[in-house]
Amino acid sequence: MEHFSLILNYISDLLWGYPMIILLIGTHIFLTVRLRFPQRKIFTAIRLSLTRDKDGAGDVSQFGALATALAATIGTGNIIGVGTAVALGGPGAVLWCWLTGVFGIATKYGEGLLAVKYRRKSKQGHMIGGPMYALEYGLNTRWAGVLFAIFTALAAFGIGSTVQANAISTLAHDIMGVNEWIIAIVITLLVALVLVGGIKSIARVCTALVPFMASLYVVGCFVILCINWHYVWPAIQLIATSAFAPEAVGGGLAGGGIMLTARYGIARGLFSNESGLGSAPLVAAAARTKNPVRQALVSASGTFWDTVVICAVTGIVVVSSVLSYSDASMLHFNTLGSTFSSNINTLLPSMDGGTLTKLAFCKIPLLGSFILMFGLFTFAFSTILGWSIYAQRAVEYLGGYRAVKVYTWFFLAAVFIGAIMELSLVWTLADIFNALMAIPNLFALLLLSKVIVRDTDKYLWGGQLDEEEYPSKD
Repeated sequence: MEHFSLILNYISDLLWGYPMIILLIGTHIFLTVRLRFPQRKIFTAIRLSLTRDKDGAGDVSQFGALATALAATIGTGNIIGVGTAVALGGPGAVLWCWLTGVFGIATKYGEGLLAVKYRRKSKQGHMIGGPMYALEYGLNTRWAGVLFAIFTALAAFGIGSTVQANAISTLAHDIMGVNEWIIAIVITLLVALVLVGGIKSIARVCTALVPFMASLYVVGCFVILCINWHYVWPAIQLIATSAFAPEAVGGGLAGGGIMLTARYGIARGLFSNESGLGSAPLVAAAARTKNPVRQALVSASGTFWDTVVICAVTGIVVVSSVLSYSDASMLHFNTLGSTFSSNINTLLPSMDGGTLTKLAFCKIPLLGSFILMFGLFTFAFSTILGWSIYAQRAVEYLGGYRAVKVYTWFFLAAVFIGAIMELSLVWTLADIFNALMAIPNLFALLLLSKVIVRDTDKYLWGGQLDEEEYPSKD
């Protein structure tokens, strides 16, 4: 097992080396410039997400599609994932994670546009789309679409089920002492009950759950920031400076400096907001929308909420809490002196992401553990629901609707197993499959950028957002 772990770590390091970082960030920046900074339209995107396109073709509302995508992205990546990035890459990883979100808005926009542009109607009458359809019908490379679908179906067993179930089970056992087998049975039954109703049922649950769970979590974070107010500005300074320091603070000192810090920040940023991963388009294709650009904007707003807001707040909460616990005498420092570095370097290597997050929420008297537990449960549970849709769409592309029914049983089994087993390698596997999904999707975005630019010029910058495009193809 140790040898297998070393092999997986080597593959993960290889996939998340310079080529992947350049490809991912390069795509974010390229699309940002080519599309004339669509981030400027984020408030228009938020407005559209709350508007119903009753005349548009699709199965769920734009907000329902957004809520389902957010349900899949707002998960352990926002809570434990950010803490993991800080523990492994140092405080500077938070800035890289945030920058991935800011520029990733353009990539998520492009993904949403292509999802609607190349979607099809299935034999069962529902809208299906995603990177595999863009690869097949936009680039005439079905083989690449097949690869993406396979990687997605496999990734769902990691990022979409076992990771989430294990996070719920571990925290519930640690905080409440509940037996893992009981948690496994409850989670699996709840997921199964929702999956019976298909995408419409999942969208309804996510539409009701996502706003409430996100609001409660953010309020809890702001309470911690108020408690840590002495350390908030030093934490922001530390995050900013260590992101570009020759030797990154904390985990970055383990070797690799800026590269290690950037690697963990970018990897966790992708794990969190999934911009460039190609997962969100799988549900965006089902949205009722008048034209591809409207849903593209709505999809882009998901990255704003997920990473630009929630992950940034979580990162500041974690780093400020570490500072407050490491040395009370730091209250008297207003600059980033050697005291900060020495204390962070002493404390971070001894903690993992989950421990750092629990450390932060313990700041809230009495209710801290409850808010963290509720947030993690709802975030992780909704992520399981969202990823079940992603996996079903991928499997349907590969083997039709009957294959989906068989795959669903394996997915539920993965949820159960994830809750009762020790999954020390699961984050490494998640990173590997994330990278394998991202590669064909990013190439599709780059090669079809002319299509994205053309529709953006027509509908967004041409002032025709309310115009209806031709009906989607059967």
